[in-house]
Amino acid sequence: MAFGYGLCENAVIVAAHPDDEILWFSSVMRQAQQVIILYRDFWADPGIGARRAEAIRNMPHPDVIWMEMTEAGACGCADWISPKLTESGLGLTSIATLRDFKSRLVKALPISAPAAPLPISQAYAANFRETIERLRPLLRKEMNIFSHNPWGEYGHEDHVQCFRALDVLRQEIGFKLWVSNYCSDRSLPLAQRYLRQQPSKFVRLPTDIAYAREVAKAYKDADCWTWDDGWEWFEDECFVEAPSGPAMQAEQGHLFPLNFFTV
Repeated sequence: MAFGYGLCENAVIVAAHPDDEILWFSSVMRQAQQVIILYRDFWADPGIGARRAEAIRNMPHPDVIWMEMTEAGACGCADWISPKLTESGLGLTSIATLRDFKSRLVKALPISAPAAPLPISQAYAANFRETIERLRPLLRKEMNIFSHNPWGEYGHEDHVQCFRALDVLRQEIGFKLWVSNYCSDRSLPLAQRYLRQQPSKFVRLPTDIAYAREVAKAYKDADCWTWDDGWEWFEDECFVEAPSGPAMQAEQGHLFPLNFFTV
């Protein structure tokens, strides 16, 4: 039988940020036909776009497509204890309002700290629409798309948004959308909404740790590795075809084996 039960035939990884593709899809990346990454620049770190470009130039994968979008800065702005799903991803809380206020204050004062070009909630909603429009011409029905799970792995608002944009395109185009089993203490309340009464059929693949370290080195050498330097990859990853929507809350339900960690 083909590697990964055929999952890596016409396989494409769609990742929100540079280094997501190797953190959450290391068992698939070497075999993937393409890797698509959404974000390049981030207003809070003006130099990171150039450093990410250097890392991607040195990437061992031969076909990396970069959408070069700009991050909204929404990470940490949702209520992860009681998360609220919206059309564009997750509802943002007063933390986003506070960041917007600080950004306006920076613009008004004679200091050099970076400031957001748009209110975070506005930029976040705009990125949802831009993600759909940029990805639409690149995706085809015969593809196996690997991307972020509905709870955003460890709990990242951009990851949830990426999944929801791809879910819209899946209904429109008809490709298969696969999500992984990474989860953290922060994202667990949202993950629990996807419990099912019947166990899901999943595929378990061994992580390619040697390849993962090679890709990570490209990011570390360019000083744009955004994850913990001491991160150790799990021995395997599980993938399941993405659910079409949250399930009803239940006292008992099934998800699939989790690679669980704390943040």
